[in-house]
Amino acid sequence: MITTLLVANRGEIACRIFRTCADLGIATVAVHSDADRDALHARVADTAVRLPGATPADTYLRGDLVVKAAVDAGADAVHPGYGFLSENADFARAVLDAGLAWIGPPPEAIEAMASKTRAKELMGIAPLGEVTASDLPVLVKAAAGGGGRGMRVVRRLDELAAALEGARAEAASAFGDGEVFVEPYLESGRHVEVQILADTHGTVWPLGTRDCSLQRRHQKVIEEAPAPGLPDGLVKELYALAVRAARAVAYVGAGTVEFLVADGKPHFLEMNTRLQVEHPVTEAVFGVDLVAEQLRVAEGHALPLDPPPARGHAVEARLYAEDPAHDWAPQTGTLHRLAVPAGVRLDTGYTDGDEIGVHYDPMLAKVVAHAPTRAEALRKLAHALDRTTLHGPTTNRDLLVRSLRHEEFTTARMDTGFYDRNLPELTSPAPDPHALLAAALADTHGRSRFGAWRNLPSQPQTKRYRMAGEEHEVRYRHTRGGLTADGVRIVHTDARLVVLDIDGVHRKFEVARYGDEIHVNNTALTALPRFPDAKAQLAPGSLLAPMPGTVVRVAEGLELGATVTAGQPLLWLEAMKMQHQITAPVTGTLGELRVVVGQQVEPGSLLAVVKAPR
Repeated sequence: MITTLLVANRGEIACRIFRTCADLGIATVAVHSDADRDALHARVADTAVRLPGATPADTYLRGDLVVKAAVDAGADAVHPGYGFLSENADFARAVLDAGLAWIGPPPEAIEAMASKTRAKELMGIAPLGEVTASDLPVLVKAAAGGGGRGMRVVRRLDELAAALEGARAEAASAFGDGEVFVEPYLESGRHVEVQILADTHGTVWPLGTRDCSLQRRHQKVIEEAPAPGLPDGLVKELYALAVRAARAVAYVGAGTVEFLVADGKPHFLEMNTRLQVEHPVTEAVFGVDLVAEQLRVAEGHALPLDPPPARGHAVEARLYAEDPAHDWAPQTGTLHRLAVPAGVRLDTGYTDGDEIGVHYDPMLAKVVAHAPTRAEALRKLAHALDRTTLHGPTTNRDLLVRSLRHEEFTTARMDTGFYDRNLPELTSPAPDPHALLAAALADTHGRSRFGAWRNLPSQPQTKRYRMAGEEHEVRYRHTRGGLTADGVRIVHTDARLVVLDIDGVHRKFEVARYGDEIHVNNTALTALPRFPDAKAQLAPGSLLAPMPGTVVRVAEGLELGATVTAGQPLLWLEAMKMQHQITAPVTGTLGELRVVVGQQVEPGSLLAVVKAPR
């Protein structure tokens, strides 16, 4: 029997595993980096062990330190979660060699399937060798790990070398393994996967299908179970292929076999020898706790011959701290408030007041809805996200709500090109214009003890805010009857709640302020000084850091006075386990270079200046 479990991971998956352990009466051990010292997973575990350092390579990817932590803390089992070392056969062996139970498949199964190149060979699929123009487009893909890291689409031969180099660097940073391979890239298709669960007695369950077609940067955003609209014959074929893959490597525990379905045919992608981020939708549909089943399998218990029956439909949305309108740039800062309405499941590694840093994946939480039908599940999840209180950095919440309500998705006509086609309309700003007035009125009430009624200036009062990337000015007036604004009757105002009568309809605006950061319902604003700072102007051609991160590369031969062309990559930033190119905004000469490799930069930092010819 397992009595104490160490989770070799962080964030929401560690917290989710700890939740099941509490239900089963199993003590828990967390590991944490210095950057995660105050993280939620480190706080909720019964015991926490420090891994010195901040980067994944120094901490969560150090299998020797994790095994030592388990032994020192008195754990008798290790669960890898997903990512990091979850598909590392050497780590699994080290856990077993230390006399600990491993919550996962045998190391040999991981070895066979964790490398996507070896997995394809096992399924009779060979990667591309020398790439020619007739092979394009192709996909450069990391052999280890997942989550869209170490992946590049190549449409021109002259882009292949740079894609290979970038993918290797990103994969090595995220997974400790820089091996990549090249395969044909299917422009459209549905990403469909089969959840499997296998015991040590020869039983393999195919636990339904999932559709994970809505992706950005080859990383899933919205997942659902079962995959809608698949013919029964195709589902049976997917099940058979998944079970075949599991039996081929004597698989044990939870795993996922992934396919791209195009023209009604399944194309094998990979087998993930671990729990998946999207496992909650399968849990909801089949009424199982996959983590609990993993633990029981590791203890030697046999599964029933048949899986439980499926019921209803489940949809999961991943909340990311990122800006979809600006190349999905990850965001950092304080998560002031996260509150999801009742009736949906929330898996998160954050709580109010936590800091979102630069070292790890920008996923804040997963929100899951389950209902009797797909249409009801989509409506339920969109409604819950729309009413979620989310105060802090920019997120993809609005994108998720619009995606769930998009006709292409609601009618199950989506494929992996969904965001390539629809991103502009899904990210077009739609701020509430009355949020500006509500912010100004709440601010006036909050800053004046007497409500500013005693002195009645005849001139309108003005306040300036930045909303959706643009600056706005709002006007209101103090009168003997109270505050007024053109076309709007003010029903109630205090520092936290403003009620406006707009064309006879009373609308409530909840206002929260954190310094100059203001949230009015779901609209984020930044308070600006009344008069702009004339000194704050930047030189034309200035390149600013779009996010906090580390400069990991400077273009070869780049020096002051060098000629550069518009769109030419000049610098590479690494943030939240992804690399981002900084390109020249115009054709000209490099007038300033303010950074060096290894330097940490903050958002808005000046990186370089490209001077255009006069």
